[in-house]
Amino acid sequence: MLGIHKRFGATFALSDVTFALAHGEVHALIGENGAGKSTLMKILSGAYEPDKGEMFLDGELYQPRNPLAGRQKGIGMIYQELSLAPHLTVEENILLGMEPHRWGLIRWPELRKRAMAAIRQFDHPEIKPDTKVAHLSVSAKQLVEIGRSLAVGCRVLVFDEPTSSLAQQDISRLFDIIHQLRKQGISIIYISHFLEEVQQVADRLTLLRDGTVVGTREIGAVTPGEIIRMMVGRDVDELYPRSIRQPGEPILVIKNLAGVNKPESATLTLHPGEVLGICGLIGAGRTELLRTIFGLDVMRSGEIRMGVYAGPFSPRQRWLQGVGMLSENRKEEGLALDLSIADNITLSKLEGLGPFRMILPKRQCEVAEDWIDKLDIRCRGPEQPAAELSGGNQQKVALARLLQHGVDVLLLDEPTRGIDVAAKAKIYQLINVLAKGAGNDGRSPKAILIVSSYIPELLGICDRIAVMHRGKLSLTRNIKDLDEHKIMLAATGQAGF
Repeated sequence: MLGIHKRFGATFALSDVTFALAHGEVHALIGENGAGKSTLMKILSGAYEPDKGEMFLDGELYQPRNPLAGRQKGIGMIYQELSLAPHLTVEENILLGMEPHRWGLIRWPELRKRAMAAIRQFDHPEIKPDTKVAHLSVSAKQLVEIGRSLAVGCRVLVFDEPTSSLAQQDISRLFDIIHQLRKQGISIIYISHFLEEVQQVADRLTLLRDGTVVGTREIGAVTPGEIIRMMVGRDVDELYPRSIRQPGEPILVIKNLAGVNKPESATLTLHPGEVLGICGLIGAGRTELLRTIFGLDVMRSGEIRMGVYAGPFSPRQRWLQGVGMLSENRKEEGLALDLSIADNITLSKLEGLGPFRMILPKRQCEVAEDWIDKLDIRCRGPEQPAAELSGGNQQKVALARLLQHGVDVLLLDEPTRGIDVAAKAKIYQLINVLAKGAGNDGRSPKAILIVSSYIPELLGICDRIAVMHRGKLSLTRNIKDLDEHKIMLAATGQAGF
């Protein structure tokens, strides 16, 4: 890709971008949200047409008119949000739009043969060609997506945040498949916000910032700190800041808590002035634990005590008690995307925004502007729709709502999923300030309970960690006594905690 330019209105998405990919290479493409990675890949796939620049594939000029033309030329795209038809079978999805046919009729024997050939490459016999995709796990669906690209002679395969919804064992399987594809001579572009993954799987990396190429490096010649510095344009002193924290008296006490399905058993004590992490594999019951505490899921037995309040309560009552929850699904549960930033920040606490229980838009915008400044939310202003923000800035808006409400206990479910390293660093700083006290809202130290699938994150920001395995929560342990290996053994049930 040579001298690629792309403009949307007055905004330059890409400016003079040059990118080269070798045969059988895994080349990471990284950068902050909004850096231009997705736009560049949409141009490669044929979804966008560049305003200026040229592309060559195996030395021949490459000008796809649309994604189907790109796919026919051998460009495969594996998006974070998989583009499969759940009501169709595996074999139907693999050759969707490329079905072998004669006289307008699909040649089913040939379709099944080609679909089976694509699936067999992965040595996963549990994926049956006649199974409907809706019945498959996330990792199996991802294999079907890869198989769809291989079935039509893929030469270049693009992975866009492929591990964001995968458990650890599925990530390892995906990396094995990537290495297998590389041995077959297939070239791979790997987009990820997880620098550890990039260093593990890639040969080279190219970094974009503000629509331009900052540089291309051999993966062994650059450190994570240098990558972050290239990404944000400045030194990041500490990715995981940690101030001196003084835990107070217990504010949230949970004893033998059980939900309708999960958790099966959970006991923990949370103090103001500390960050307590919950680790575990996907499906272990971590999210269900937070939802049960907050009142979104039914509590079957056990005890939840929040300050002087004990027993099951509704989410509205939890808000009044000083408990706020940040959902892992910010687009569907965490934000009202069609509403403005100001609406989202003030939605749960409208008191004080005008006289006689009225809401004055000017006052609402003033409150929002204060949080936009404190949390460094990148936006045009408080009236901009939340849907137009990057993932990291959407997450900051969701956090701002909790802080505007003045909660004392923050239940954070995967607060940094799908956002770039720079945005993560800012959220880590905010969590540290809130746990320390005298924070952004001038109140006392907060108690923070955080669920994350990213173990380095938990070890970096938490004071204590507990592990959830098959619905049961372990005892909490100080991070000084833990490492990634011990946590993974507990999460997979291979060792106690």
